[in-house]
Amino acid sequence: MLDKILYADSGTGHTQEMLKVLMDLPAIKKAQLNILHVVPPQITTEAIAAKWEEGGKVIAGILDNLSLNPSQVSTMLRQGEPKDTVCQVADEINADLIIMGSRGLKRLEAILENSVSQYVFQLTNHAMLLVKDDIYVKKIKRIMVALDKSSAAEYALDLALYLLRDYPEGELILARVNPDLKPELLPLPKAEMENNPVLVPAIAKAKRMGVRYRCAVTGGKPGEQICQLADEYNVDLLMLGSPDRRPSVAKGLPDLDRLLGTSLSDYVRVNANCPVLLSRKEV
Repeated sequence: MLDKILYADSGTGHTQEMLKVLMDLPAIKKAQLNILHVVPPQITTEAIAAKWEEGGKVIAGILDNLSLNPSQVSTMLRQGEPKDTVCQVADEINADLIIMGSRGLKRLEAILENSVSQYVFQLTNHAMLLVKDDIYVKKIKRIMVALDKSSAAEYALDLALYLLRDYPEGELILARVNPDLKPELLPLPKAEMENNPVLVPAIAKAKRMGVRYRCAVTGGKPGEQICQLADEYNVDLLMLGSPDRRPSVAKGLPDLDRLLGTSLSDYVRVNANCPVLLSRKEV
């Protein structure tokens, strides 16, 4: 399910720490890891040679720091526009997951500053794990999945169960934010949370796979509450569905929903205090 991982590293941030903790999970140990470093276009031949050498050192440093099995690793040094190259390579290898660092810029700010991770998030059809520069990466013990009735959320749940299978240390937090839930009804009793109609099928899946779980049901604004629940439960990895709502003819056009800030996944990727995995599966 996560057999091919594309790790796009600029040589900065906490992405290497994130990859280390992921590789501790039994489900990821056998994955094929593709390490990509992109050399941006340069004006002079000398500058190109210098950047190419620098990129080679970045890849060599990653291999040395992570002590990876050479048979499971493929390295790629490409020249081009980083944001386009990451998308192209992800399609070329049919990546199940892209791992990238993120400065955590807000929507319009990210677009104006030509953010690579924002661009890739905007256009890719592949699941994407974003690691902000200002967060602390921890050993993965608690994974929270934000659930609604969408197929993208169901895919996020399947990915979380895949990561936690055969991993006794792990725990799954099944989170549901119902905007219509009245504040006076909170907090809900445990039994009532487990009977939430959105969570019932997820609980059944977790039980079948032998994955420990807890339920968290609350009301309010989904984006704010998902981030708050992640803090309350001391979550190490937050996962949610990020459906692509645009028709294929509009793939190259700005997504106004995200630009104007109405995208739940965009809000969470900016404001969550932990790594965020956005699941997106092309139908």
